[in-house]
Amino acid sequence: MSGLLDGKVVLINGGTQGVGAASARAAVREGAQVVVTGRRVDAGKRFAAELEELGGDVRFVQTDMADPQQARRSVTRTVEEFGRIDGLCNAAGITTRGTLLDTTPELFDTHIAVNLRGPFFAMQAAAADMVERGTAGSIVNIISIAEHGGQGYLAPYVAAKAGWPASPATPPTRIDGTASASTASTSAGPKAKANHKPNNSSIKPTTAGPLRPPRRCRWANSASPMRSPRWWCCCCRRVVGVVTGSVIDWDQIVIGGHD
Repeated sequence: MSGLLDGKVVLINGGTQGVGAASARAAVREGAQVVVTGRRVDAGKRFAAELEELGGDVRFVQTDMADPQQARRSVTRTVEEFGRIDGLCNAAGITTRGTLLDTTPELFDTHIAVNLRGPFFAMQAAAADMVERGTAGSIVNIISIAEHGGQGYLAPYVAAKAGWPASPATPPTRIDGTASASTASTSAGPKAKANHKPNNSSIKPTTAGPLRPPRRCRWANSASPMRSPRWWCCCCRRVVGVVTGSVIDWDQIVIGGHD
């Protein structure tokens, strides 16, 4: 590898599976010291040990991103372990299904808490450390192509992810985002997987027909969680400061053409 992150300290929230885990592996390969967070201690410790076998200097911090205090603490723990934070990747999230008709206030609040509020306060803590030290740093949020207009069965998820593109940067931090499509994740349950099969919808088909997965160019398909992590590593370098505030649509679909 090219050593993109040599000497850097990065925190990856939701870093024990899916895109987060792929990002953590990429960061280790590129020379960073890495902190990963997740809710499950056993899985987190196993994954950290796996990364250390690859030669990484890695820590696991148990974190529930639904709690803003724990989200902030993931940053303070990173600083305690390594003395600073240079990069933050917010990859934690939930995709619990709900339509406009059946989403409860409790489900909506859970999506906002995990997919928007918690990561926001992790950003706040990371930016505060960077500002205090007067050192440039990078924050990359794993958003979703659904922010532009998502599937009917992901109504609360779409609402939460749509809050990310307007996230402001605070110098000397850089804040960017990647709007990906569905990724292969070990956390996807049977219902989630079923909703990605052709001719299957969690709501009744309308005259427009049932939901069908969008067709994508092979090079742009983000079904593999390995597609975007190297881009995230690049965003943690000073050289990309000019692109702060960018949201990269990491998928090719017709926006709003889901149903």
